[in-house]
Amino acid sequence: MNAYVIEFAYLVSAALFILGIKGLTKPKTAVRGNLLAAIGMLVALVATLTHKEVLAYEWIIAGMILGGLIGAVMAIKVQMTAMPQMVAALNGFGGGASLFVAWAEFEKSMQPATGVQAIMASMQHGGGSSIEMVTLVATGVAVLIGAVTLTGSLVAFAKLQEFVISGKPIGFKGMQAVTAALLLVALCAIGAIAQDYHPQTLFIALVIAALLLGLLLVLPIGGADMPVVIALLNSYSGIAASAAGFIMGNTALIVTGALVGASGIILTQIMCKAMNRSLTNVLFGVMAPAGSGPSDDEVYGGKVKSAGAEEIAMLLESARRVVIVPGFGLAMSQAQHAVRDLTDTMEGLGIEVEFAIHPVAGRMPGHMNVLLAEAEISYDKLVEMDRINPTFEQTDVAIVIGANDVTNPMAREDKGSPIYGMPILNVDKAKTVVVIKRSLSSGFAGLPNPLFAAENTLMLFGDGKKAVLDLVAALKEG
Repeated sequence: MNAYVIEFAYLVSAALFILGIKGLTKPKTAVRGNLLAAIGMLVALVATLTHKEVLAYEWIIAGMILGGLIGAVMAIKVQMTAMPQMVAALNGFGGGASLFVAWAEFEKSMQPATGVQAIMASMQHGGGSSIEMVTLVATGVAVLIGAVTLTGSLVAFAKLQEFVISGKPIGFKGMQAVTAALLLVALCAIGAIAQDYHPQTLFIALVIAALLLGLLLVLPIGGADMPVVIALLNSYSGIAASAAGFIMGNTALIVTGALVGASGIILTQIMCKAMNRSLTNVLFGVMAPAGSGPSDDEVYGGKVKSAGAEEIAMLLESARRVVIVPGFGLAMSQAQHAVRDLTDTMEGLGIEVEFAIHPVAGRMPGHMNVLLAEAEISYDKLVEMDRINPTFEQTDVAIVIGANDVTNPMAREDKGSPIYGMPILNVDKAKTVVVIKRSLSSGFAGLPNPLFAAENTLMLFGDGKKAVLDLVAALKEG
């Protein structure tokens, strides 16, 4: 295919990517946005495969078949509760791909030139041009960010899955100093490589330093902050892809990577604001410690009131407005379809029902939105935190299902709390609060929740799905 046609195809794909991201900003247009972005990727893929430098398709076809099969299995088998882990893994694969592309291009550049290439090289001053220097810097950046994304994402996956390591912060004395030293080593290696100073030896040092840096940046971060980490790693994978595209002269990769990198940084900033975290601290793996604060006995001792499904059903029957607050516990118990049945039942009784969505509810941005959409709950019922908070005082019953940290009043009232200043859903201001939870165990932040011991709170202990189905049955019997 003509080079100009390929570049035009890349321009079309870039436009489709932008329209796709625009569509993803609203639930009603999200499906269309996803489709547009997928079409854009197809256009870019087809255009790339027609490039004159693609001389054989055997390995490409084999890779597409194998990758397609793995993707299909993951799409079918992976539960919504494990979606954050899958996103973390995919971010890692993207970073790893950029790392190996940059590595391959570097090895190619180190091969001795022959024929016309040798003549052209001899005409350059000092054996290298400024263009080559810029390309080597871009190669180093792609390796650095790609390797950090790869190992950082693997740690995030392991923490979320609790595979080999726990979700708690892991560190050692002087860890930040070691992290800073590794970053300095990586940056110095990039500079030396660009100056053609023992490039191959330093390249290996750069790879090792970057891989270790990725580990040390994510290990000290606990499960409570994983939504921010996932958003940041997503941004890293985009920046690495953009740098790889620059090395290869591939416009589609440059534009796509830049879009992912920019949108990921914006999302990370939104998540930091939602969790009262500093973007600088996230970038360097410095997060608030988990687990400090009052003990469970101090918060709950003799104050918790439990109730059965029948009592709560009687309470709901007299309500005019109910707000449901979904959390990770809802995802864990796969209660989304049961919640839809509860919603339909309450609306059949003339009760107004809405859902309060916190930006970091669950383990990744948009986790609750996708989960509820899977159960075909109308997008119109999903209300963001800023819009729903002023309405809690006019809410008869707030039903909290598995949400903990995002409803914890300590974030608003206790200046000594690690989560102080984090915006929360003000469910405690509702006339009555019903909390559906297996136990009084703490959330990702490792803190007790005074909401559970509040005067206007009733605890319905049990599995989220079963408890909601019991509520549905009790309402229908009533």
